[in-house]
Amino acid sequence: MNPFQQLRHWFAAGADHGPAATGSQSSDLLASLLNMAWFVEARDPYTGGHLWRVSRYARMLAESSGFSDADAARIGLGGFLHDLGKVGVPDAILRKPASLNDEEYAVIKTHPDIGMRMLSGHPLRQLVSDAVLLHHERPDGMGYPRGLSGAAIPAMASIVGICDAFDAMTSHRPYRPGMPRDLALGIIRELRHTQFDAGFADIFIDLGEAGHLDQVIGHSDDGIPLQSCPMCGPTLVVRREDKEGASLFCRNCGDGFVLKNQDGCLAAIPTGKQGSAADLEPETDIALIARTVRTAVQALPVADLIKTSAIPIGNVR
Repeated sequence: MNPFQQLRHWFAAGADHGPAATGSQSSDLLASLLNMAWFVEARDPYTGGHLWRVSRYARMLAESSGFSDADAARIGLGGFLHDLGKVGVPDAILRKPASLNDEEYAVIKTHPDIGMRMLSGHPLRQLVSDAVLLHHERPDGMGYPRGLSGAAIPAMASIVGICDAFDAMTSHRPYRPGMPRDLALGIIRELRHTQFDAGFADIFIDLGEAGHLDQVIGHSDDGIPLQSCPMCGPTLVVRREDKEGASLFCRNCGDGFVLKNQDGCLAAIPTGKQGSAADLEPETDIALIARTVRTAVQALPVADLIKTSAIPIGNVR
């Protein structure tokens, strides 16, 4: 059963077949986008859980900013899908164990436009297009790809941009450890008005200082802390449904691990086994995607999935 068939099975199991046939179709369409995003993320062994974390941060920030449940759901989906265009970035750049040079950074800067081309023709593209294309725009006009400034930047893009930057700062990279929460919040405070929308930045900082982000930092799902490969450093993503005794492999060095219960938490213990090609294939977290889609569809009326909401929509042509 391929990932799309598995997702259909999940949704069918909970479907109530009436007018919800349209809701089921919308769920399938959303699942197809999230499944694509998952496989794009899986190419980089250091960014496990990034999409889930940005999605959670974005939805929390939207809710705290006074957006409706429906619009907060849309913004959360934008957080999950914002990096679709990285499918067009070479592995040598995505997986480089050092800072990027100017030429490599220029390649990275193409990913918003690539993401929009991927969305072109998708029935739900307007749902998340601002996040995909414009999450690297800045209030001072120094962002990319359009160089928008101030109020010209849609709210969804501003929110996802803050959350994306915060997760990048607090996550480990091959060339540096993740920053402590308060240091990252301090940088956001310093860059309000220039890199980040000041109003959304202030609300995000308040959320962080109140401890509301701590349940997401360093996690790949609710209650599931990230694990790292002790041999080479990349993320080992443990899924909520994984049980003690489950096997997982580092997709960078190929080393194998088994999950064992230590002090009430599952820990990845080296086995000394090297993974086969099949072991190292990326595998969609079907359950996480299904939960994400169901949560969004419950908050977002089916008719609104393809209609303009209260969120200001930018010009993304």
